Amino acid sequence: MAKAAGTALLALALFVTGCGQGGASAGATVTVYAAAPLCGEARQGSGAAGDLEVRVVCLPPLGNRGVDLAAVGGAARRATQDSTSVAFLEAPGSAAKFSRSIVEAAGVAWIETSSGTAAMRRIRRALDETPSSPREAVLDEVD
Repeated sequence: MAKAAGTALLALALFVTGCGQGGASAGATVTVYAAAPLCGEARQGSGAAGDLEVRVVCLPPLGNRGVDLAAVGGAARRATQDSTSVAFLEAPGSAAKFSRSIVEAAGVAWIETSSGTAAMRRIRRALDETPSSPREAVLDEVD
């Protein structure tokens, strides 16, 4: 029983350090969260980057009647709670002002853009060398 618990703890530690601050293993998947208006273009930029796999998670549309701050905050928190998250793509507008502080406080790259294609190009360029810390590499690229 103790051996199984130790193995489970080791597996959890390796998973948690897989992509965030601790580094990434070859073949690991990193995640980019994209606001609905950027999702289609961003998804076209998913795939291999260096030894990593880049996955895009499309966030739900926020609606047509103003900004729902609870929904914006929920989307931003979702990205920050994902240990594989390396970037959050936000379309220009009032939602961007609110999501930025949440995402940046967690050490995840926040990119305000009207082009999912251009943003994914920058992210992939940062990841092409398979950095030891994908989050830091993307942060360095977009700063």
